[in-house]
Parts: sequence; structure tokens; C-alpha cells
Amino acid sequence: MSEAMINQAAWQHAPGHPLRICVSDLPPPAADEIRIRNAAIAINPIDWILQEIALLPWLEYPAILGSDVAGEVAAVGSAVERFKVGDRVVGQAVGTTVNEPAQGAFQEHTIVLEHMAAPIPDDMAFADAAVLPLGLGTAASGLYGRTQLALAPPLHSPTTRPEIVLVWGGSSSVGCNAIQFAVASGYGCIAIASARNAGLLKALGAGEVLDHASPTIVEDVLEALRGRRLAGTLHATGGIDDCFAVVARSDGSRRVAATLTPPEERPMGIEATHIFGSSLKDGEVGPMIYRDFLPQALASRTFVSAPPAKVVGQGLAMLQPALEALRAGVSAAKVVVTLP
Repeated sequence: MSEAMINQAAWQHAPGHPLRICVSDLPPPAADEIRIRNAAIAINPIDWILQEIALLPWLEYPAILGSDVAGEVAAVGSAVERFKVGDRVVGQAVGTTVNEPAQGAFQEHTIVLEHMAAPIPDDMAFADAAVLPLGLGTAASGLYGRTQLALAPPLHSPTTRPEIVLVWGGSSSVGCNAIQFAVASGYGCIAIASARNAGLLKALGAGEVLDHASPTIVEDVLEALRGRRLAGTLHATGGIDDCFAVVARSDGSRRVAATLTPPEERPMGIEATHIFGSSLKDGEVGPMIYRDFLPQALASRTFVSAPPAKVVGQGLAMLQPALEALRAGVSAAKVVVTLP
């Protein structure tokens, strides 16, 4: 490789070890891919989990972790028509899903599938855009996937629907995106979160925000749902048993899409499924979000990046401190590292 093509990456050489910055191969994008020169990388809980344990049986180490990137297009595949070199984009990297280091986020350049990327407005900071991908992808997979809640798709001018989407863990990255998607699909939304984050979630479109710390949270939610029907429930974080208790006693859908594997013991009649955050790389949900919905929604600011970015530093060397910051606990924010 010429010097201009050298790509630095923060490698996870084995579980239980810190990241190490080394050179990595920089292949040309395939026909349906783009290569992004990363300007911002966001951190997700799965990243520090994969640093600690070999959770994914198919993932081979050394690996390049990470899902969330924003930056400029550096190269496009032969079949790509939506993007050109220099475009500002956000994209969801799936390297740990397909066991391909070139498609991991923790590096200077990342290969991303064309239908897993979207242009971003000129006035949108890369750090703000980077908070979107995995949270957005997980929320979209849970709400719209055929084997999940299979709700009506998001539209730029949605028709108001009478049903309610219940989002448990509304201030998480997944929850913030799920609230906005529910509203864009025309549903009302009730969110469960910390009381201190109620303002943020109402600004995103939640009609009501109920305090997860309430000792009567199940009865509180049932009262809010009185006379209304559930379209579906997305569980992002928090008390899943309380969530199931509400759904079991509510009118409407008994389906719950959860970010964690649902417990086998649950009330009779509850249908619970596990959301895999990168599943929208296959099927119709990815193009529906990244091609048909997100570009215009971001441009019109009807869909915003949330929770807010918490930039902890610049450069690949800051990815390890960023992982440790997230592992220590962050509320209503997403940890981001920028690149020069």
C-alpha cells in the first residue's frame, strides 16, 4: 500500500485485552458498498461487552469492533449511484456481524453497505450524526421487522393512528430512536424512563413519559393506557418483568420486541422476540430507513440525533477510554470519539 492508503485501526486482539492501534488492510469497496473516511465514531454497550467476552460465536479475533460511523465518502462501489466521493454520510458498520474487520467502525476508514448509509445535512456535526446508527437500526428492526412488531412504516407526513407504541427505556439510544419512529409511523407513544429525562423524550415526540423508578410503575402505565390499544411494545432497557406485566393486562397487541433475550418465564399470551441490531442489513427494513426515510427526515429536522453526543476526545487512542466511560455508566447521552 502507498502511504496515502495506510489505514490505522484500533484492534481487539482477544477478549479481555485493551484495544491496540495497528495498520489494517484497506480494500476497495465491493459493487454495493462505500468506503467512509471516519470523522466520528460512537460507542455502544455491545462494544465493551465484546471487548470483555467472546459473546458472538462466529466472531474471530483479532477483530475491529464498532457499529456507528459518520464522515465523508472516500470511495464508491461500481453499482452505487446514491453517493459520490466527498459526500457527508452516516452509516451502520456490520463488521462484527459478518466477521469482516474492514467493515468495523473502530478505524480511520470503514466499508459500509450502500443501503446502510444515508447523507447528512451540511450543518449536521459528524459527532451528532454518529450517535444514530446502531440505536436507529435496533429500533427500526424491532418496530418494523416482519418477525418483530411489523408496524406501519415511517412516513414524512404520517396519518394519525389511534394505537399506542410503548417504549420501555425511552432515554436509551434505542429508545430515543424508537420514539421518533413511532411518531413518524403515526402512532401515539408512551415512554418509560427516568423522570429527569422526560423533557428530552417529550421533545422527541413521546406523548407521556412515566418514571421507571415509581413503585407503582405497572399501575401508572396501565392508567395511562386506559381506553387505548397497544400497537406493540419495544423494550430497550429497564424492568422487563414490569413491562410484560403491563402488556399482559393491556388491550391490543401482546407482542414485545426486546434488545435482550426475553426470559422464558413470562405471562401467558405474551409473544416476545429478541432484536438483533444489524438485522436490517438483510431484507426490506434497511433500504426503507436509510434510502427512503432518513435522508429527507434529517434534512427537514423531523428526525434528530438523540440522545446527545458526549465527545470524550479525538483520535483512535481515545476509543479505549471511551469504552471505559460507557462501561462506567452514561445516562441520556452517547459516547463519541472524533477523528482528525
